[in-house]
Amino acid sequence: MKVLVTGVKGQLGYSVVRELEKRNHQAIGVDINDMDITDADQTKKVIMDIAPDAVIHCAAYTAVDASEDNMALCRNVNVNGTENVARACQELNIKMMYISTDYVFGGEGTHAWEPDDECHPLGVYGQTKYEGELALQKYVKKFFLVRTAWVFGRNGKNFIKTMLNLAKTHDTLTVVDDQIGSPTYTYDLARLLVDLIETEKYGTYHATNEGFCSWYDFACEIFRQASLDVKVIPVTSEEYGSKAKRPFNSRLSKDKLDEQGFKRLPPWQDALSRYLKEIND
Repeated sequence: MKVLVTGVKGQLGYSVVRELEKRNHQAIGVDINDMDITDADQTKKVIMDIAPDAVIHCAAYTAVDASEDNMALCRNVNVNGTENVARACQELNIKMMYISTDYVFGGEGTHAWEPDDECHPLGVYGQTKYEGELALQKYVKKFFLVRTAWVFGRNGKNFIKTMLNLAKTHDTLTVVDDQIGSPTYTYDLARLLVDLIETEKYGTYHATNEGFCSWYDFACEIFRQASLDVKVIPVTSEEYGSKAKRPFNSRLSKDKLDEQGFKRLPPWQDALSRYLKEIND
């Protein structure tokens, strides 16, 4: 299978290309220099020239706080860009996978969100990712919509790298303890995404590593596994203060994966252990 992957320089795009290659698929990774998704004509031309069997659309504007100040840019990438990719997939009548986020939900309660629950995004980033979902569903018949959360991988910035860097200069850190979700390793997520794209079991799925924790719990476990003596002080989201409002409840239900016969991702603590080994090799 020939698969085009957007956002190849990002955390997830990088891992998806590696996983496709591991399975002997022909993976073609593109980034903004190869295909600017906000340019409709260029996007169409590149996708038509490559003529893939499927597109895995990982490219996105993901700076949650910055999106509040850069609304037009965020919308152009996450909505218009996704629509441009979707229209090309529609024309070729091929599979398209769109990676979305827990931020499409309002984040209230303590239940795990189901794939078909109503979306009520709290900020610009979540709203634009939700509008990207709508564009996917409008134009593509053979679509996979996969929502994930709290992603970390070898490429790019993430919470783990931030904590490890801060530990070099701080012996005490304050971390939010009232937002609950699931850390997700791109290596594990990529395996599931390729499992999905190899089938015709289209629809909306949730995919994260197993287990729930707060950012505070996550930080404590990072320092424990990395054998670093850092004191972590829990604070509320209000005390911490961020420009963009974040969902308190980012628990995502993965029951649909079981129902469709897909293997769940390992526990997040196990994923963290393997990731720390990867970045230290």
